[in-house]
Amino acid sequence: MERKVFLDNLMDASVIWDFVVVGGGATGLGVALDAASRGFKVALLEQSDFTKATSSRSTKLVHGGVRYLAQGDVSLVVEALRERGLMKKNAPHLVKDQRFIIGNYKWWEKPFYTIGLMVYDILAGRKSLGRSLPMSKRSVLKEIPQMAAKDLRGGVVYHDGQFDDSRMGINLMQTAVEQGATVVNYVKVAGLLKDEQGKVSGVSAYDVVSKQEFTLRSKAVINATGIFVDDLMKMDAPEKENIVRPSQGVHLVVDKSFLGGDTAIMIPKTSDGRVLFGVPWHDKVVLGTTDTPLKEFVLEPQALEEEIDFILKTAGQYLAKQPKREDVLSVFAGLRPLAAPKSNADESKTKEISRSHKIVVSDSGLITVTGGKWTTYRDMAEDVVNRAIRVAHLPDLECKTRGLRIHGYKENVDRSNFNYVYGSDIEKIQELARSFPELSVKLHPDYDYIAAEVVWAVREEMAQTVEDVLARRFRVLFLDARAAIDMAPLVAKIMAGEMNRDEEWRNSQVSEFVGLAQNYLLIPYKK
Repeated sequence: MERKVFLDNLMDASVIWDFVVVGGGATGLGVALDAASRGFKVALLEQSDFTKATSSRSTKLVHGGVRYLAQGDVSLVVEALRERGLMKKNAPHLVKDQRFIIGNYKWWEKPFYTIGLMVYDILAGRKSLGRSLPMSKRSVLKEIPQMAAKDLRGGVVYHDGQFDDSRMGINLMQTAVEQGATVVNYVKVAGLLKDEQGKVSGVSAYDVVSKQEFTLRSKAVINATGIFVDDLMKMDAPEKENIVRPSQGVHLVVDKSFLGGDTAIMIPKTSDGRVLFGVPWHDKVVLGTTDTPLKEFVLEPQALEEEIDFILKTAGQYLAKQPKREDVLSVFAGLRPLAAPKSNADESKTKEISRSHKIVVSDSGLITVTGGKWTTYRDMAEDVVNRAIRVAHLPDLECKTRGLRIHGYKENVDRSNFNYVYGSDIEKIQELARSFPELSVKLHPDYDYIAAEVVWAVREEMAQTVEDVLARRFRVLFLDARAAIDMAPLVAKIMAGEMNRDEEWRNSQVSEFVGLAQNYLLIPYKK
Protein backbone atom coordinates (compact mmCIF):
# COMPACT_ATOMS: atom_id res chain seq x y z
CA MET A 1 0.00 0.00 0.00
CA GLU A 2 2.66 2.46 -1.13
CA ARG A 3 0.95 5.83 -1.52
CA LYS A 4 3.97 7.22 -3.43
CA VAL A 5 3.75 4.42 -6.01
CA PHE A 6 0.05 5.18 -6.50
CA LEU A 7 0.82 8.90 -6.91
CA ASP A 8 3.45 8.10 -9.54
CA ASN A 9 0.78 6.10 -11.41
CA LEU A 10 -1.59 9.07 -11.26
CA MET A 11 1.07 11.46 -12.54
CA ASP A 12 1.81 9.38 -15.63
CA ALA A 13 0.47 11.75 -18.29
CA SER A 14 0.36 8.99 -20.91
CA VAL A 15 -2.42 7.12 -19.08
CA ILE A 16 -6.07 7.58 -20.01
CA TRP A 17 -8.27 6.26 -17.22
CA ASP A 18 -11.66 4.69 -17.80
CA PHE A 19 -12.92 6.12 -14.49
CA VAL A 20 -11.75 8.92 -12.24
CA VAL A 21 -13.81 8.71 -9.05
CA VAL A 22 -13.80 11.82 -6.87
CA GLY A 23 -14.61 11.05 -3.23
CA GLY A 24 -13.41 8.35 -0.84
CA GLY A 25 -16.50 7.73 1.25
CA ALA A 26 -18.85 4.75 1.04
CA THR A 27 -20.17 5.71 -2.40
CA GLY A 28 -16.87 6.56 -4.07
CA LEU A 29 -15.10 3.49 -2.67
CA GLY A 30 -18.00 1.33 -3.80
CA VAL A 31 -17.86 2.79 -7.32
CA ALA A 32 -14.08 2.31 -7.54
CA LEU A 33 -14.39 -1.30 -6.42
CA ASP A 34 -17.25 -2.07 -8.79
CA ALA A 35 -15.53 -0.51 -11.80
CA ALA A 36 -12.12 -2.06 -11.06
CA SER A 37 -13.59 -5.52 -10.47
CA ARG A 38 -15.23 -5.35 -13.93
CA GLY A 39 -11.79 -4.73 -15.44
CA PHE A 40 -11.86 -0.95 -15.95
CA LYS A 41 -8.83 1.27 -15.32
CA VAL A 42 -9.81 3.23 -12.21
CA ALA A 43 -8.36 6.10 -10.16
CA LEU A 44 -9.97 7.38 -6.94
CA LEU A 45 -9.05 10.71 -5.35
CA GLU A 46 -10.06 11.66 -1.79
CA GLN A 47 -9.43 15.23 -0.58
CA SER A 48 -8.93 14.17 3.06
CA ASP A 49 -8.89 10.63 4.47
CA PHE A 50 -11.13 7.76 3.43
CA THR A 51 -14.57 8.04 5.17
CA LYS A 52 -13.47 11.30 6.84
CA ALA A 53 -16.90 12.91 6.51
CA THR A 54 -20.36 11.34 6.57
CA SER A 55 -19.21 7.75 6.06
CA SER A 56 -17.43 7.55 9.45
CA ARG A 57 -20.28 9.14 11.42
CA SER A 58 -23.23 6.79 10.99
CA THR A 59 -25.28 5.02 13.66
CA LYS A 60 -23.23 1.88 12.82
CA LEU A 61 -26.24 0.02 11.43
CA VAL A 62 -26.65 -2.10 8.31
CA HIS A 63 -30.40 -1.94 8.12
CA GLY A 64 -33.42 -2.01 5.91
CA GLY A 65 -34.89 1.00 7.67
CA VAL A 66 -37.89 0.29 9.87
CA ARG A 67 -38.71 4.01 9.69
CA TYR A 68 -38.83 3.94 5.89
CA LEU A 69 -41.32 1.08 6.10
CA ALA A 70 -43.52 3.24 8.32
CA GLN A 71 -43.25 6.02 5.70
CA GLY A 72 -44.42 3.59 3.02
CA ASP A 73 -41.09 3.54 1.11
CA VAL A 74 -41.28 -0.22 0.58
CA SER A 75 -38.96 -0.29 -2.45
CA LEU A 76 -36.12 1.32 -0.46
CA VAL A 77 -36.68 -1.15 2.40
CA VAL A 78 -36.57 -4.13 0.04
CA GLU A 79 -33.40 -2.83 -1.63
CA ALA A 80 -31.72 -2.20 1.73
CA LEU A 81 -32.69 -5.58 3.17
CA ARG A 82 -31.26 -7.32 0.11
CA GLU A 83 -28.04 -5.31 0.35
CA ARG A 84 -27.84 -5.94 4.11
CA GLY A 85 -27.72 -9.64 3.34
CA LEU A 86 -24.99 -9.17 0.74
CA MET A 87 -22.89 -7.02 3.09
CA LYS A 88 -23.07 -9.68 5.79
CA LYS A 89 -22.20 -12.41 3.28
CA ASN A 90 -19.25 -10.53 1.76
CA ALA A 91 -17.80 -8.97 4.95
CA PRO A 92 -18.79 -11.27 7.86
CA HIS A 93 -15.88 -10.00 9.98
CA LEU A 94 -17.44 -6.51 10.06
CA VAL A 95 -21.20 -7.07 9.73
CA LYS A 96 -23.11 -9.00 12.36
CA ASP A 97 -26.64 -9.73 13.47
CA GLN A 98 -27.82 -7.30 16.16
CA ARG A 99 -30.89 -7.87 18.33
CA PHE A 100 -33.08 -4.82 18.92
CA ILE A 101 -35.91 -4.43 21.39
CA ILE A 102 -38.69 -1.86 21.18
CA GLY A 103 -39.99 -1.35 24.71
CA ASN A 104 -43.78 -1.13 24.90
CA TYR A 105 -45.26 1.37 27.34
CA LYS A 106 -48.80 1.61 25.90
CA TRP A 107 -51.32 -1.21 25.43
CA TRP A 108 -51.46 -0.93 21.63
CA GLU A 109 -47.71 -0.87 20.97
CA LYS A 110 -47.00 -4.61 21.23
CA PRO A 111 -49.51 -5.75 18.57
CA PHE A 112 -48.78 -2.71 16.38
CA TYR A 113 -45.00 -3.17 16.27
CA THR A 114 -45.20 -6.96 16.15
CA ILE A 115 -47.31 -6.83 12.98
CA GLY A 116 -45.13 -4.12 11.40
CA LEU A 117 -41.92 -5.99 12.11
CA MET A 118 -43.35 -9.25 10.81
CA VAL A 119 -43.84 -7.40 7.50
CA TYR A 120 -40.17 -6.32 7.77
CA ASP A 121 -39.18 -10.00 8.15
CA ILE A 122 -41.31 -11.03 5.17
CA LEU A 123 -39.68 -8.35 2.99
CA ALA A 124 -36.24 -9.63 4.05
CA GLY A 125 -37.17 -13.14 2.86
CA ARG A 126 -34.32 -15.63 2.97
CA LYS A 127 -31.92 -12.88 4.04
CA SER A 128 -33.79 -12.34 7.32
CA LEU A 129 -31.43 -12.28 10.31
CA GLY A 130 -34.06 -13.61 12.73
CA ARG A 131 -37.76 -13.54 13.54
CA SER A 132 -39.50 -10.60 15.16
CA LEU A 133 -41.42 -11.69 18.26
CA PRO A 134 -43.38 -10.14 21.13
CA MET A 135 -41.73 -10.30 24.58
CA SER A 136 -42.89 -10.16 28.17
CA LYS A 137 -41.78 -7.40 30.52
CA ARG A 138 -39.65 -9.91 32.41
CA SER A 139 -37.89 -11.06 29.24
CA VAL A 140 -37.18 -7.47 28.18
CA LEU A 141 -35.58 -6.57 31.51
CA LYS A 142 -33.57 -9.78 31.53
CA GLU A 143 -32.09 -8.90 28.15
CA ILE A 144 -31.72 -5.13 28.77
CA PRO A 145 -31.40 -4.74 32.56
CA GLN A 146 -31.19 -0.94 32.30
CA MET A 147 -34.45 -0.46 30.38
CA ALA A 148 -36.80 1.84 32.32
CA ALA A 149 -39.15 -0.56 34.13
CA LYS A 150 -41.91 1.83 35.19
CA ASP A 151 -45.05 1.34 33.04
CA LEU A 152 -43.17 -1.17 30.83
CA ARG A 153 -45.68 -3.67 29.43
CA GLY A 154 -43.27 -5.80 27.41
CA GLY A 155 -41.56 -5.38 24.07
CA VAL A 156 -40.95 -6.60 20.56
CA VAL A 157 -37.61 -8.01 19.44
CA TYR A 158 -36.36 -7.72 15.87
CA HIS A 159 -33.05 -8.25 14.08
CA ASP A 160 -30.92 -5.94 11.95
CA GLY A 161 -27.26 -5.57 11.03
CA GLN A 162 -24.49 -3.75 12.89
CA PHE A 163 -21.01 -2.88 11.63
CA ASP A 164 -18.02 -0.53 11.79
CA ASP A 165 -18.41 2.07 9.06
CA SER A 166 -14.84 3.38 8.68
CA ARG A 167 -13.34 -0.10 8.95
CA MET A 168 -15.65 -1.18 6.12
CA GLY A 169 -14.41 1.81 4.13
CA ILE A 170 -10.76 0.87 4.69
CA ASN A 171 -11.46 -2.71 3.63
CA LEU A 172 -13.30 -1.50 0.51
CA MET A 173 -10.27 0.63 -0.35
CA GLN A 174 -7.99 -2.39 0.05
CA THR A 175 -10.31 -4.57 -2.03
CA ALA A 176 -10.45 -1.96 -4.81
CA VAL A 177 -6.63 -1.89 -4.88
CA GLU A 178 -6.54 -5.69 -5.07
CA GLN A 179 -8.87 -5.43 -8.05
CA GLY A 180 -6.45 -3.06 -9.80
CA ALA A 181 -7.69 0.41 -8.79
CA THR A 182 -5.28 3.24 -7.96
CA VAL A 183 -6.63 4.85 -4.79
CA VAL A 184 -5.12 7.84 -2.97
CA ASN A 185 -6.13 10.01 -0.03
CA TYR A 186 -5.21 13.68 0.54
CA VAL A 187 -5.50 14.61 -3.12
CA LYS A 188 -7.86 17.47 -3.95
CA VAL A 189 -9.56 18.02 -7.29
CA ALA A 190 -8.94 21.62 -8.31
CA GLY A 191 -10.87 21.65 -11.59
CA LEU A 192 -12.35 19.69 -14.47
CA LEU A 193 -10.76 19.18 -17.88
CA LYS A 194 -12.95 19.48 -20.98
CA ASP A 195 -12.44 18.66 -24.65
CA GLU A 196 -13.32 20.81 -27.69
CA GLN A 197 -16.96 19.71 -27.50
CA GLY A 198 -17.25 20.81 -23.87
CA LYS A 199 -17.31 17.26 -22.54
CA VAL A 200 -15.53 16.41 -19.27
CA SER A 201 -12.29 14.63 -20.11
CA GLY A 202 -10.49 14.49 -16.77
CA VAL A 203 -9.52 16.47 -13.69
CA SER A 204 -6.73 18.69 -12.41
CA ALA A 205 -5.56 17.66 -8.96
CA TYR A 206 -3.32 18.72 -6.08
CA ASP A 207 -1.49 16.40 -3.69
CA VAL A 208 -1.80 17.90 -0.20
CA VAL A 209 1.19 15.91 1.12
CA SER A 210 3.82 16.54 -1.60
CA LYS A 211 2.32 19.87 -2.78
CA GLN A 212 2.42 18.63 -6.40
CA GLU A 213 -0.11 19.51 -9.09
CA PHE A 214 -1.05 17.15 -11.91
CA THR A 215 -3.84 16.24 -14.32
CA LEU A 216 -5.62 12.98 -15.08
CA ARG A 217 -7.34 12.25 -18.38
CA SER A 218 -10.41 10.06 -18.11
CA LYS A 219 -13.33 8.72 -20.15
CA ALA A 220 -15.71 9.06 -17.19
CA VAL A 221 -15.56 11.32 -14.13
CA ILE A 222 -17.71 10.33 -11.16
CA ASN A 223 -18.68 12.97 -8.60
CA ALA A 224 -19.12 10.90 -5.43
CA THR A 225 -18.13 13.65 -3.01
CA GLY A 226 -21.13 13.25 -0.71
CA ILE A 227 -21.85 16.48 1.12
CA PHE A 228 -19.60 18.37 -1.33
CA VAL A 229 -21.20 17.28 -4.63
CA ASP A 230 -22.43 20.78 -5.38
CA ASP A 231 -18.87 22.17 -5.25
CA LEU A 232 -17.74 19.84 -8.03
CA MET A 233 -20.94 20.41 -10.03
CA LYS A 234 -20.26 24.16 -9.91
CA MET A 235 -16.76 23.55 -11.33
CA ASP A 236 -18.64 22.06 -14.27
CA ALA A 237 -21.45 24.63 -14.49
CA PRO A 238 -21.24 27.59 -12.06
CA GLU A 239 -24.87 28.52 -12.67
CA LYS A 240 -26.15 25.18 -11.31
CA GLU A 241 -28.46 25.30 -8.28
CA ASN A 242 -27.50 23.18 -5.29
CA ILE A 243 -28.95 19.68 -5.41
CA VAL A 244 -28.23 18.75 -1.77
CA ARG A 245 -29.14 20.26 1.54
CA PRO A 246 -27.26 19.39 4.74
CA SER A 247 -28.97 17.62 7.61
CA GLN A 248 -26.95 16.95 10.76
CA GLY A 249 -27.08 13.77 12.80
CA VAL A 250 -25.43 13.68 16.23
CA HIS A 251 -24.40 10.65 18.31
CA LEU A 252 -23.30 10.38 21.93
CA VAL A 253 -21.12 7.49 23.11
CA VAL A 254 -21.47 6.24 26.69
CA ASP A 255 -20.34 3.24 28.71
CA LYS A 256 -21.98 -0.11 27.97
CA SER A 257 -23.42 -0.19 31.51
CA PHE A 258 -26.16 2.20 30.40
CA LEU A 259 -27.82 -0.72 28.60
CA GLY A 260 -26.40 -3.53 30.67
CA GLY A 261 -26.51 -6.10 27.88
CA ASP A 262 -25.62 -6.83 24.26
CA THR A 263 -29.08 -6.02 22.86
CA ALA A 264 -29.84 -2.62 21.31
CA ILE A 265 -32.90 -0.49 21.98
CA MET A 266 -34.97 1.31 19.39
CA ILE A 267 -37.28 4.17 20.34
CA PRO A 268 -39.65 4.35 17.36
CA LYS A 269 -41.09 7.83 17.82
CA THR A 270 -39.38 10.62 19.72
CA SER A 271 -40.64 14.14 20.37
CA ASP A 272 -39.15 15.32 17.05
CA GLY A 273 -40.65 12.41 15.11
CA ARG A 274 -37.36 10.57 14.58
CA VAL A 275 -36.22 7.13 15.60
CA LEU A 276 -33.64 7.02 18.41
CA PHE A 277 -31.25 4.08 18.89
CA GLY A 278 -29.05 2.83 21.70
CA VAL A 279 -26.62 0.46 19.97
CA PRO A 280 -23.77 -1.58 21.53
CA TRP A 281 -20.55 -0.88 19.60
CA HIS A 282 -16.97 -1.88 20.48
CA ASP A 283 -17.84 -2.34 24.17
CA LYS A 284 -19.59 1.06 24.35
CA VAL A 285 -23.11 2.28 23.51
CA VAL A 286 -23.93 4.74 20.69
CA LEU A 287 -27.00 6.91 21.36
CA GLY A 288 -28.53 8.79 18.44
CA THR A 289 -29.41 10.30 16.16
CA THR A 290 -30.83 13.76 15.46
CA ASP A 291 -31.99 15.36 12.21
CA THR A 292 -31.19 19.06 12.18
CA PRO A 293 -31.32 21.18 8.98
CA LEU A 294 -28.17 23.24 8.47
CA LYS A 295 -27.05 25.87 5.98
CA GLU A 296 -23.50 24.79 5.13
CA PHE A 297 -21.29 21.75 4.74
CA VAL A 298 -18.03 21.35 6.70
CA LEU A 299 -15.60 18.45 7.17
CA GLU A 300 -15.80 18.66 10.98
CA PRO A 301 -19.39 19.49 11.97
CA GLN A 302 -20.10 20.34 15.62
CA ALA A 303 -22.96 19.04 17.72
CA LEU A 304 -25.43 21.73 18.73
CA GLU A 305 -26.36 22.07 22.40
CA GLU A 306 -30.02 21.39 21.65
CA GLU A 307 -29.08 18.13 19.89
CA ILE A 308 -27.01 16.96 22.86
CA ASP A 309 -29.78 17.85 25.31
CA PHE A 310 -32.38 16.11 23.14
CA ILE A 311 -30.46 12.81 23.04
CA LEU A 312 -29.65 12.86 26.77
CA LYS A 313 -33.23 13.67 27.70
CA THR A 314 -34.87 11.19 25.31
CA ALA A 315 -32.52 8.32 26.16
CA GLY A 316 -33.05 9.08 29.85
CA GLN A 317 -36.78 8.54 29.48
CA TYR A 318 -36.19 4.93 28.40
CA LEU A 319 -33.19 4.00 30.56
CA ALA A 320 -33.13 3.31 34.30
CA LYS A 321 -30.11 5.59 34.66
CA GLN A 322 -30.31 8.88 32.79
CA PRO A 323 -27.00 9.68 31.02
CA LYS A 324 -25.53 13.07 31.91
CA ARG A 325 -22.99 15.25 30.14
CA GLU A 326 -20.14 13.92 32.27
CA ASP A 327 -21.01 10.35 31.19
CA VAL A 328 -20.42 11.11 27.50
CA LEU A 329 -17.12 9.60 26.32
CA SER A 330 -17.36 11.06 22.82
CA VAL A 331 -19.79 13.09 20.76
CA PHE A 332 -19.66 13.07 16.97
CA ALA A 333 -21.72 14.81 14.32
CA GLY A 334 -22.22 13.89 10.69
CA LEU A 335 -23.87 15.63 7.75
CA ARG A 336 -26.25 13.82 5.39
CA PRO A 337 -26.32 14.93 1.74
CA LEU A 338 -30.09 15.02 1.32
CA ALA A 339 -31.85 16.09 -1.85
CA ALA A 340 -32.57 19.80 -1.69
CA PRO A 341 -36.33 20.37 -1.23
CA LYS A 342 -38.43 22.07 -3.88
CA SER A 343 -38.68 25.82 -3.40
CA ASN A 344 -42.17 25.57 -1.87
CA ALA A 345 -41.31 22.66 0.44
CA ASP A 346 -40.79 22.81 4.18
CA GLU A 347 -36.99 22.74 4.58
CA SER A 348 -37.25 21.74 8.25
CA LYS A 349 -38.72 18.30 7.48
CA THR A 350 -35.48 16.63 6.44
CA LYS A 351 -36.49 13.38 8.12
CA GLU A 352 -39.19 12.99 5.45
CA ILE A 353 -36.75 13.21 2.51
CA SER A 354 -36.17 9.82 0.91
CA ARG A 355 -32.78 8.19 1.47
CA SER A 356 -32.88 6.69 -2.02
CA HIS A 357 -29.87 7.57 -4.16
CA LYS A 358 -30.02 9.79 -7.21
CA ILE A 359 -27.75 9.93 -10.28
CA VAL A 360 -27.44 13.17 -12.26
CA VAL A 361 -25.66 13.39 -15.64
CA SER A 362 -24.73 16.93 -16.69
CA ASP A 363 -24.59 18.19 -20.27
CA SER A 364 -20.80 17.83 -20.11
CA GLY A 365 -21.04 14.18 -19.09
CA LEU A 366 -20.08 14.66 -15.43
CA ILE A 367 -21.82 11.89 -13.47
CA THR A 368 -22.94 12.87 -9.97
CA VAL A 369 -24.41 10.48 -7.38
CA THR A 370 -26.00 11.65 -4.16
CA GLY A 371 -28.26 10.39 -1.39
CA GLY A 372 -28.38 6.76 -0.32
CA LYS A 373 -26.92 5.24 2.83
CA TRP A 374 -24.16 2.86 3.86
CA THR A 375 -26.34 -0.24 3.58
CA THR A 376 -27.00 0.34 -0.11
CA TYR A 377 -23.48 1.45 -1.12
CA ARG A 378 -22.93 -1.60 -3.38
CA ASP A 379 -26.21 -1.21 -5.23
CA MET A 380 -25.57 2.52 -5.69
CA ALA A 381 -22.15 1.76 -7.12
CA GLU A 382 -23.56 -0.79 -9.57
CA ASP A 383 -26.11 1.77 -10.80
CA VAL A 384 -23.43 4.45 -11.21
CA VAL A 385 -21.04 2.22 -13.18
CA ASN A 386 -23.89 0.99 -15.40
CA ARG A 387 -24.85 4.60 -16.15
CA ALA A 388 -21.22 5.59 -16.79
CA ILE A 389 -20.82 2.74 -19.27
CA ARG A 390 -23.66 4.22 -21.34
CA VAL A 391 -22.61 7.87 -20.96
CA ALA A 392 -18.91 7.30 -21.74
CA HIS A 393 -19.49 4.51 -24.30
CA LEU A 394 -17.39 2.02 -22.34
CA PRO A 395 -17.46 -1.77 -22.81
CA ASP A 396 -20.59 -3.29 -21.25
CA LEU A 397 -18.81 -5.42 -18.66
CA GLU A 398 -20.80 -7.34 -16.05
CA CYS A 399 -21.00 -6.33 -12.37
CA LYS A 400 -18.99 -8.66 -10.09
CA THR A 401 -19.61 -7.27 -6.60
CA ARG A 402 -22.68 -9.23 -5.48
CA GLY A 403 -20.52 -12.18 -4.51
CA LEU A 404 -17.14 -10.45 -4.16
CA ARG A 405 -15.52 -11.02 -0.78
CA ILE A 406 -14.28 -7.87 0.93
CA HIS A 407 -10.65 -7.66 2.10
CA GLY A 408 -10.29 -9.21 5.55
CA TYR A 409 -13.10 -11.71 4.94
CA LYS A 410 -13.27 -14.06 7.91
CA GLU A 411 -16.17 -15.94 9.41
CA ASN A 412 -16.82 -16.40 13.13
CA VAL A 413 -14.47 -13.70 14.45
CA ASP A 414 -13.98 -13.18 18.20
CA ARG A 415 -15.65 -9.85 18.94
CA SER A 416 -14.35 -9.60 22.53
CA ASN A 417 -11.36 -7.54 21.31
CA PHE A 418 -11.37 -4.60 18.86
CA ASN A 419 -8.89 -6.38 16.62
CA TYR A 420 -11.66 -8.55 15.15
CA VAL A 421 -12.15 -5.71 12.64
CA TYR A 422 -8.96 -6.78 10.86
CA GLY A 423 -10.54 -10.11 9.95
CA SER A 424 -8.00 -12.34 8.22
CA ASP A 425 -5.28 -9.66 8.59
CA ILE A 426 -5.04 -10.12 12.37
CA GLU A 427 -2.59 -13.02 12.04
CA LYS A 428 -0.20 -10.77 10.08
CA ILE A 429 -0.41 -8.03 12.72
CA GLN A 430 0.24 -10.55 15.49
CA GLU A 431 3.22 -11.92 13.55
CA LEU A 432 4.56 -8.36 13.22
CA ALA A 433 4.33 -7.95 17.00
CA ARG A 434 6.05 -11.29 17.59
CA SER A 435 8.88 -10.44 15.19
CA PHE A 436 9.47 -7.03 16.79
CA PRO A 437 8.67 -7.27 20.54
CA GLU A 438 8.75 -3.47 20.93
CA LEU A 439 5.60 -3.38 18.78
CA SER A 440 3.72 -5.45 21.38
CA VAL A 441 3.51 -2.48 23.77
CA LYS A 442 -0.02 -1.29 24.57
CA LEU A 443 -0.89 2.26 23.60
CA HIS A 444 -3.22 2.84 26.57
CA PRO A 445 -3.71 0.94 29.84
CA ASP A 446 -7.50 0.74 29.38
CA TYR A 447 -7.48 -0.51 25.78
CA ASP A 448 -5.91 -3.39 23.86
CA TYR A 449 -4.48 -1.42 20.91
CA ILE A 450 -0.78 -2.14 20.40
CA ALA A 451 2.04 -0.40 18.52
CA ALA A 452 2.01 -3.01 15.73
CA GLU A 453 -1.45 -1.80 14.72
CA VAL A 454 -0.10 1.72 14.16
CA VAL A 455 2.64 0.34 11.90
CA TRP A 456 0.01 -1.75 10.08
CA ALA A 457 -2.21 1.32 9.59
CA VAL A 458 0.68 3.18 7.94
CA ARG A 459 1.98 0.29 5.83
CA GLU A 460 -1.25 -1.40 4.77
CA GLU A 461 -4.11 1.08 5.31
CA MET A 462 -2.60 4.34 3.96
CA ALA A 463 -2.88 6.24 7.27
CA GLN A 464 -1.07 9.58 6.91
CA THR A 465 -1.89 11.40 10.16
CA VAL A 466 -2.45 10.70 13.86
CA GLU A 467 -6.12 11.50 13.25
CA ASP A 468 -6.32 8.87 10.50
CA VAL A 469 -5.14 6.24 12.98
CA LEU A 470 -7.07 7.26 16.10
CA ALA A 471 -10.31 8.30 14.36
CA ARG A 472 -10.76 5.89 11.45
CA ARG A 473 -8.30 2.97 11.81
CA PHE A 474 -8.75 2.43 15.59
CA ARG A 475 -12.05 4.35 16.13
CA VAL A 476 -10.91 5.38 19.61
CA LEU A 477 -11.64 9.08 18.98
CA PHE A 478 -15.27 8.06 18.46
CA LEU A 479 -15.26 5.71 21.46
CA ASP A 480 -13.33 7.61 24.13
CA ALA A 481 -11.90 10.98 23.15
CA ARG A 482 -9.91 11.35 26.39
CA ALA A 483 -8.14 8.05 25.78
CA ALA A 484 -7.45 9.15 22.20
CA ILE A 485 -5.77 12.33 23.49
CA ASP A 486 -3.65 10.23 25.86
CA MET A 487 -2.57 7.94 23.00
CA ALA A 488 -1.69 10.67 20.51
CA PRO A 489 1.98 11.31 21.49
CA LEU A 490 2.97 7.63 21.29
CA VAL A 491 1.05 7.12 18.04
CA ALA A 492 2.80 10.16 16.55
CA LYS A 493 6.20 8.81 17.64
CA ILE A 494 5.57 5.40 16.06
CA MET A 495 4.25 6.97 12.85
CA ALA A 496 7.21 9.37 12.63
CA GLY A 497 9.60 6.43 12.85
CA GLU A 498 7.71 4.51 10.19
CA MET A 499 7.28 7.48 7.83
CA ASN A 500 10.68 9.12 8.43
CA ARG A 501 9.19 12.30 9.88
CA ASP A 502 10.98 14.72 12.21
CA GLU A 503 10.15 16.00 15.70
CA GLU A 504 8.43 19.09 14.32
CA TRP A 505 5.99 16.83 12.43
CA ARG A 506 5.35 14.82 15.58
CA ASN A 507 4.62 17.87 17.70
CA SER A 508 2.42 19.39 15.02
CA GLN A 509 0.44 16.17 14.64
CA VAL A 510 -0.17 15.86 18.38
CA SER A 511 -1.17 19.51 18.69
CA GLU A 512 -3.59 19.32 15.75
CA PHE A 513 -5.13 16.09 16.99
CA VAL A 514 -5.63 17.27 20.58
CA GLY A 515 -7.32 20.42 19.28
CA LEU A 516 -9.63 18.28 17.14
CA ALA A 517 -10.36 15.75 19.89
CA GLN A 518 -11.49 18.45 22.34
CA ASN A 519 -14.45 19.00 20.00
CA TYR A 520 -15.52 15.39 20.66
CA LEU A 521 -15.85 16.11 24.39
CA LEU A 522 -18.63 17.87 26.26
CA ILE A 523 -16.30 18.61 29.17
CA PRO A 524 -12.78 19.78 28.14
CA TYR A 525 -9.98 17.38 29.01
CA LYS A 526 -6.97 18.81 30.82
CA LYS A 527 -4.14 16.36 31.33
